[in-house]
Amino acid sequence: MKVLLTGRKGQIGSHLARLLPGFCDFWAVDQDDFDLSDTRDIFAALDGFKPNLIINAAAYTNVDSAEKNRDLAFAMNANAPKVMAEWAADNAATLVHYSTDYVYDGSGDEPWVETDLTEPINVYGESKLAGDIAVSESGASHLILRTSWIYAASGVNFLRSMLALGAQRDTLKVVDDQIGAPTSASLVASVTVDILNQTKFGGIETFKTKGGVFHCASSGETSWHGFAAAIFEEAAKRGCSLKIKNLIPISSSEYPVPAARPANSRLSLDKLSSDFQTETPHWRDTLCHVLDELFA
Repeated sequence: MKVLLTGRKGQIGSHLARLLPGFCDFWAVDQDDFDLSDTRDIFAALDGFKPNLIINAAAYTNVDSAEKNRDLAFAMNANAPKVMAEWAADNAATLVHYSTDYVYDGSGDEPWVETDLTEPINVYGESKLAGDIAVSESGASHLILRTSWIYAASGVNFLRSMLALGAQRDTLKVVDDQIGAPTSASLVASVTVDILNQTKFGGIETFKTKGGVFHCASSGETSWHGFAAAIFEEAAKRGCSLKIKNLIPISSSEYPVPAARPANSRLSLDKLSSDFQTETPHWRDTLCHVLDELFA
């Protein structure tokens, strides 16, 4: 079994790069190795390595920047997975691809299910949805995992931003009207490997009958304000020196950003549970695990 992982320096990719090598003939790449915005580079890498399984953990993830860099966002989030899926279809390979809660418009207050209408409200969401559609329509054996509010002990993410700001300021204002499930990159990587083990590392016939789109996130829900409060509480328990004293909840309209965010990012996990018998831990539990790693 030959496995190609893209995005090895990213949050999910870096965790997969630690979990996968013992299972297979493994090659992990990043933008430095080949350019995911260049179709020829992608084909050249795939033709050279000839993987049985492609795990695409690479993406353009700067949500606000995507508003003014639409072409690059679509090149990496839509065209790159399209090329990988087409290659997989032509070469009897399987593609695992990661998506986002931002493909939904954020209306209502019920958890989204995989068959709900997708109607993104920003360029990032549009580009990710285009990638999902391209993979789904490619004819390739595939698995798409849609996740939410990804963070990790390293990299650029909400957890690390809050810890940095909480150490510098005594008062912070954080949005309280967007609801979702903070999900650690390590959780998504672990679920991915568990599914691959169950399916004998993405056997083509298995994913043709049992693949498709699945939600993969922590259980439970909170707001960004609730997540920030939990970060500061748990970090203080672990001896982190913080200056923060006042955490003020505000509305999204009070914190204008270039890209609109969905108010409802709740994801139903029923399909993941029923098809792969996978129950994900509560977001607060995964936060504790990540902080233990960060402060170890």
